[in-house]
Amino acid sequence: MSGKLYLCATPIGNLDDITFRVINTLKEVDLIAAEDTRHSIKLLNHFDIKTPMTSYHEFNKYDKGKYLVEQLLEGINIALITDAGTPGISDPGEELVKMAYENGILVTSLPGPAACITALTLSGLSTRRFVFEAFLPSDNKEKQNVIDSLKNETRTIIIYEAPHRLKKTLDELAKALGNRKITICRELTKKYETAFQTTFNDAIEFYRSKEVKGECVLVIEGKAHKEIEEEQQAKWKDISLLEHMEIYQKKGMAKKEAMKAVATDRGVTKRDIYQQLLELE
Repeated sequence: MSGKLYLCATPIGNLDDITFRVINTLKEVDLIAAEDTRHSIKLLNHFDIKTPMTSYHEFNKYDKGKYLVEQLLEGINIALITDAGTPGISDPGEELVKMAYENGILVTSLPGPAACITALTLSGLSTRRFVFEAFLPSDNKEKQNVIDSLKNETRTIIIYEAPHRLKKTLDELAKALGNRKITICRELTKKYETAFQTTFNDAIEFYRSKEVKGECVLVIEGKAHKEIEEEQQAKWKDISLLEHMEIYQKKGMAKKEAMKAVATDRGVTKRDIYQQLLELE
């Protein structure tokens, strides 16, 4: 029988956040695949874990992934850990899980810390619905496309950012999204943890003369539905009512259907549209 792949969540800062189940699993498996063995050895030493380690990271995820799958197929049990948090979230663990399933290998996930959820619950913003964008793309055009796609996002937005890019990212987001509420979380679970509740404009001003330290999680307020409706209604004010009706009638809509569509676009009732058309006639 093949071995099993264990996705083991490790602390994002405070070592006390590791679970007993993860500690026991790391001791019992045959091999630990770690994003950075130099970093992870500190964690293993702290909990007196002697299991052999091998590296598995972004730059070897395909070749090493094949090797790990081969080991799993031979009956070796492997635990996958990342530098911090849950494997598969914004890291190459996602690829190994795909390869494991393609080869009929059992996979299980041991829950634990995740910076995105920790920041969301700490943000003071709505937690009911959210979208996780991880790190924005490094390519400027691709990054701008992602930011543009978030302009009308009504869910709370979560983004990871490195300290040396924070100021630029705040500027780019503010230009696209407007002066929304934002909570900037830094050094989560560590001694100097901060959750800075502010707005884009105030954050940009605050960091203008300050050095940013520590990995950041940005939790951004979603756009209000009312604001989206007002913007949609405003764009129709530049054309006349008759031109607006003509747009839908050219699509094959009957007059009553077109009136209903126009009323929705303009944020008024169908009766209002009917009355305005009578006056124009």
